Amino acid sequence: MKAKKKSKGVSKEKQTFTSIDLFAGVGGMRLGFEQAGFKTLFANDFNKDCKTTYDFNFTEPKLYVDDLWKVDIKGLPSFDVLVGGFPCQAFSIAGYQKGFKDIRGNLFFRLAEILKEKKPRAFLLENVKNLKSHDEGRTFKIIEKTLKHLGYHTKDKILNSMTHGNTPQNRERIFIVGFLKEDDAEGFEFPDQIPLTKSFREFVAEKADAKYYYNDKPLYEKIKKEISSEHTVYQWRRKYVRANKKRVVPTLTANMGRGGHNVPLIKNSVGIRKLTPRECFLLQGFPKDFGIPKDLSDSELYHQAGNSVTVPVVRRIAENIHNVLEGKRLNQQMTIRTSTRAPRF
Repeated sequence: MKAKKKSKGVSKEKQTFTSIDLFAGVGGMRLGFEQAGFKTLFANDFNKDCKTTYDFNFTEPKLYVDDLWKVDIKGLPSFDVLVGGFPCQAFSIAGYQKGFKDIRGNLFFRLAEILKEKKPRAFLLENVKNLKSHDEGRTFKIIEKTLKHLGYHTKDKILNSMTHGNTPQNRERIFIVGFLKEDDAEGFEFPDQIPLTKSFREFVAEKADAKYYYNDKPLYEKIKKEISSEHTVYQWRRKYVRANKKRVVPTLTANMGRGGHNVPLIKNSVGIRKLTPRECFLLQGFPKDFGIPKDLSDSELYHQAGNSVTVPVVRRIAENIHNVLEGKRLNQQMTIRTSTRAPRF
């Protein structure tokens, strides 16, 4: 199933809700939302190389490349859900107290301006796990206070790809969901944990291009004794080899493409090699026929894969958001019932 085609498994009876895809990267968040039945109306990212991959896989809308501060907010279409994995930057308490005028350098506040102007029914924001502890917790408090000031009721949770997406990658990320209606927020629950039934071996090929192998390279002598199992994923940490004891892939990072030493290593019958960019995308839950442009370097593709999201995790969250927007309510046991309470305004 190519990303540009209609996702299979989406019920024709589902009500269609719309979303915009900000800090879109190569479209991981969009994929998860479209698999859950949403229609994307606008997509933006600052990285022109992302556009090559994004547009290779999606029909309209294509990726609009520009600084988000330069995007005309009033010109955006009306939409139901804002989706974005915003960058985590230092927040200034003093700046916040002076209002938005002094903090145009921080992109979270551009998201806030969009929420203020367009008032979508809901949003989903994604960031690194450490966002909550960033700047001794002050960053997250400002985020919560800003969103509350805009009228949104929020919930947040740290989810792991291997426990919430049945994807063999140890990847923890924080997700923040917000709704304008308090009843919608109360009715929403994050997905429960599910069993990990997939092995990383299902996502990697037995053979790969010779350029990915270390057999005839200087590093081989340093790593050959430590990399001994075909059922373990390893990393070369500049001076030593680290084995992932959980036997899943360690967190795929954006800086895999900015030096390469963090690209996970595996052993098979041919020898020792790093994962290919294609395998990294697969281990982020992208479909097998997600297109990878041939004119992009491996370093850029590694960066794009590591900078993305795990699609099945996003899809599960998006499905719950969709259910709530349809007027359904999820209780603590994740069963669904129709809400009979009158909405609050």
